[in-house]
Amino acid sequence: MDESTQLSLQSGIAAFASKQFSRALQLLTPLAEAGEPEAQYRCAIMCQNGLGCVVDAERAFAWMTAAAEAGLALAQHGLGFMYMEGECVEQNGEKAVYWYEKAAEQGLAGSLTTLAMMYEEGKLVPQDTERARALYKKAGF
Repeated sequence: MDESTQLSLQSGIAAFASKQFSRALQLLTPLAEAGEPEAQYRCAIMCQNGLGCVVDAERAFAWMTAAAEAGLALAQHGLGFMYMEGECVEQNGEKAVYWYEKAAEQGLAGSLTTLAMMYEEGKLVPQDTERARALYKKAGF
């Protein structure tokens, strides 16, 4: 990533963090379109929640998928959430588990905890209290 791209990314992330969503979208969209996973993830969040733009579920799903497939753990968790809740995409327990597991492999304890809750409650997966207990333990509980 060249210096000006890095600067745009940092500026876009800073605008996102300070809730200047219109500005963040302006800075991050070209980077997302160029394949930058951090930008794709934040654009997905903004499109999903109507931050700085109107809600655009299709675009949110596309950005989140691109960032998740690029290996960004937060996007993998976000995509798991979309599949679990049926938000921006049709609900799919198998795909939710897949993406939560990918994020968990990268150390996201929140993904382990969510998986554990899914198995504990039998939400979109067969109930499995042993698996839930093992996942909670791995997450540090």
